[in-house]
Amino acid sequence: MSSSAPNSDPATFPLSTPLRPRVVLKARRARPFFARHPWVLVNSIERIEWSDSVDKITPGAEVDLVSFEGKWIARGLYNPSSSIRVRLYRWEDGPLDSPFWNRRLEEAVRFRQTTLAVPLALEDPASACRLVYSEADGLSGLIVDRYADWLAIQFNGLGMYRRKDHLIPKLLELTGAVGAVARFDKVIADQEGLAESDKVMVGEPPSAPLEIRQDGLTYLADVLYGQKTGLYLDQRLNRLAAARYARGRCVLDLYCHVGGFSLVALKHGGAVSSLGFDSSSVAVEFARRHAVINHLPTARFEVAHVPDALKMLKATGRTFGMVVVDPPKFARSTKGVEEAVKAYVRLNCDAVSLLEPDGILVTCSCSGLIERELFLQLLGHVAEQTGRTIQILESRGQAPDHPVAANCLETDYLKCVIARIL
Repeated sequence: MSSSAPNSDPATFPLSTPLRPRVVLKARRARPFFARHPWVLVNSIERIEWSDSVDKITPGAEVDLVSFEGKWIARGLYNPSSSIRVRLYRWEDGPLDSPFWNRRLEEAVRFRQTTLAVPLALEDPASACRLVYSEADGLSGLIVDRYADWLAIQFNGLGMYRRKDHLIPKLLELTGAVGAVARFDKVIADQEGLAESDKVMVGEPPSAPLEIRQDGLTYLADVLYGQKTGLYLDQRLNRLAAARYARGRCVLDLYCHVGGFSLVALKHGGAVSSLGFDSSSVAVEFARRHAVINHLPTARFEVAHVPDALKMLKATGRTFGMVVVDPPKFARSTKGVEEAVKAYVRLNCDAVSLLEPDGILVTCSCSGLIERELFLQLLGHVAEQTGRTIQILESRGQAPDHPVAANCLETDYLKCVIARIL
């Protein structure tokens, strides 16, 4: 049996074989993995063992995870380039073969097509939803969104991408989709050693943005080049929840993207008007088109960096009855959490300063490293610094097509707090 330190660069063990390499954990590091946490980080690994008949392990190959004492724990896929050295998928003996992946995909898609069909109105062929949510569906490194009859597939794990030639046809079979695009988060792709870019995998590239119907509104989704995979599906129910507090109010929508919070507040909440800002001219153009096609003339969207827009609004003395704050991810690593918290506090202080007495703040964080308790605590700092009373009315998360895995709380990434500001 050969062995390797965790920082070695293996490269030729086959993807699937009965003679799987063994990833041996350091002493007293096994408990999270017996509890089914799917990420084995490089600093948890003591050594890697494999057969003397080969020199190296192919990235994406099946491996067995064992405790320091040699007890078998789980089976996963190996990536020498990633800090998540092994992604775990199976806690009972059995191969990570085509039937296994088929079952996992079938379970994930069936859940959306049955249990969530009514709550999310997914029976509409022009609807959109998340079909596969990575760790929450036991498919770490794979995200699949359906937009009408197209699939947007985000590969966040090298092992999943290596199996794309099986996964994509199966997804098309399960959904009846006519096409599929592959999307890559550049930061994650670099971390995973995936030198890939967004591309069409199946079908002819859509000649125009796809028309999506959601909650009585029509959206245009650019599944190949739009932010994330086209729309922010995770905020769907939060937009409806926020709209319940919008009646008679003028809404300020910061980081508005394609206008979702504004449009729903006007359509369903009885808001008087909305003003949205985003630094992306492409997103703002989509937001403006959405206002037109949904017959919402009091929605206004402008291209601007949010800090600049906030300075301008404060200088004019304008105030609003509702302010929505939905910024991009501020913390991408644990080292960045402290600065991210400071940025959230500054941003929310500025937002609160533009709220009328008895106004409504809708503030969000999509940074998974900012835990829910910490996010609520930083709102306490906002109250202290602004001298305003903050009453939390609702503390929400992502829509149910983005379920949270109890064994992997990192899947609970989205925080959306609706608060009354006195």
